[in-house]
Amino acid sequence: MRLELGKIFINDVQFGEVTEVKDGVLYVNKEEMLKEIGGDEHIKSIDIDLVHPGESVRITPVKDVIEPRVKVEGNGGIFPGIISKVETVGSGKTHALSGCAVVTTGKIVGFQEGIIDMMGPGADYCPFSKLHNIVVIAEPVDGLKQHDHEKAVRMIGFKAATYLGEAGRNVEPNEVKVYETKPLLESIAEYPDLPKVGYVYMLQTQGLLHDTYVYGVDAKQIVPTLLYPTELMDGAIVSGNCVSACDKNPSYVHINNSVVEDLYEQHGKEINFVGVIATNENVYLADKERSSNWTAKLCKYLGLDAVIISQEGFGNPDTDLIMNCKKIEMEDIKTVIVTDEYAGRDGGSQSLADADVRANAVVTGGNANELVVLPKMDKVIGHIEVVDVIAGGFAGSLREDGSIEAEIQVITGATNETGFGKLSTVTY
Repeated sequence: MRLELGKIFINDVQFGEVTEVKDGVLYVNKEEMLKEIGGDEHIKSIDIDLVHPGESVRITPVKDVIEPRVKVEGNGGIFPGIISKVETVGSGKTHALSGCAVVTTGKIVGFQEGIIDMMGPGADYCPFSKLHNIVVIAEPVDGLKQHDHEKAVRMIGFKAATYLGEAGRNVEPNEVKVYETKPLLESIAEYPDLPKVGYVYMLQTQGLLHDTYVYGVDAKQIVPTLLYPTELMDGAIVSGNCVSACDKNPSYVHINNSVVEDLYEQHGKEINFVGVIATNENVYLADKERSSNWTAKLCKYLGLDAVIISQEGFGNPDTDLIMNCKKIEMEDIKTVIVTDEYAGRDGGSQSLADADVRANAVVTGGNANELVVLPKMDKVIGHIEVVDVIAGGFAGSLREDGSIEAEIQVITGATNETGFGKLSTVTY
C-alpha cells in the first residue's frame, strides 16, 4: 500500500465569499458551509466561529477535533463507511489542510468532554491550541437522548471536515511525503536483517459514549484486525467517544498518529515496520481475553520481533493494556507500552490499575491527576458551566473570576497516548 500525503500549510482561516485555499489562507463561506453540514433533525441550531493560536479564547466542552482532508487519487474517499463508501483506503494521493482543524462543541454530550485554551498554560499542554480552528457549535433539540446527540454532533464534524477538505483538492501541496508498506513477504525479503516491528493500536470501545469506529463499524464488534498504516491517514478509524479529554484520541489524532509516523521514519533504516493491529477495549472479561489472545496470535503469526502498544483511556482499559503486553511478551516478542498515568494529585499513588513484571518498557504521557490553574479567557465558545462536572473538574473548579482549577485531564489531548501530546519519560 503506497500513499502520497500532500500537506497544504494553512497559516490563517478567514470567512470569505468562496470556500478556497489561497496563499496559505483557508477562506470559508459560512452560509454555504452551514447549509452543507445542517439538516439534522436532532440539532436545533448550528453556528461557526474561527479561533487562532494566541487568542484569549476557551472552547468547552470539546466533542471532537478533525483535520480536513480530501482523497485526490486512489480508491475510496475520506472517512470510509462514515462519509464515503466502504472501500479500502490508504493508497493513491491524499491532501491535508495542515495547520487547521474542525472542533465540535455545544451542549455537553458526555461528562468527560474537555477544554481547549488558545493561549496561556492550558495551550502549553494542548496540541490543538497551535491550530487555526473552525469551531462548529451544534446545539441539540430539547430532550434528546445522549447517544442520538453524540451521533448527530459526530456526523456534523465529519461533514464539516469533508466540506473544507475539498478546498484543497486542486491545490499544490507545500510538502509531499510518501508512505509505503509492502505485502509481508516482500517486506521481509527487502529488509531481511532488520527487526520486524508492529503497532498494536488499542481503541476505546467501552460503550456508554465510549466508542470508536473502523470503516464505520463500532470497534467493540470486531476482533483484532490487520490494517495498513496508511489506512489511518485516510480516516479508516475515527472517534465517536466522550472519554476523558486528555485520554481520548480525537479523529485528528487517528489521522495524524505520530507513533505511525515515527515508525515510518525508521522503516528501512533501523526497523522493518510491518503494520498495525487494531484491537478494542471492552468491558467484559471474556471480551478482554478474546481480544488479547487474538492480538498476541497475530503478532506471532506476523513473526514480529517487537511491538509498540498504545492505550486509549484509563482505569478499566489498563487491564487490556497489560493483558496485551503480557501475552505478546510470552510469545518472546519485546513490547513497549505507551500510556498516561493516574497517580493522584501528589503523584504518589499507583499510576495504572493493573501491572505485570513483563511491562518493563514504558513511555508515559505524564500524570493526568496533576492540578493546573487556567486563567480567565476573554471569550468562551460553548458552555463554561460544564467545567465543574467534566472529568478532572470538581465543585468549585470554575472560580468566580472565570479562572479554572482542575486536574490536567480536563485539557483535550494533554497526555495523549499516541504521542501527539506531551509524551515525557521512558523507564525500563
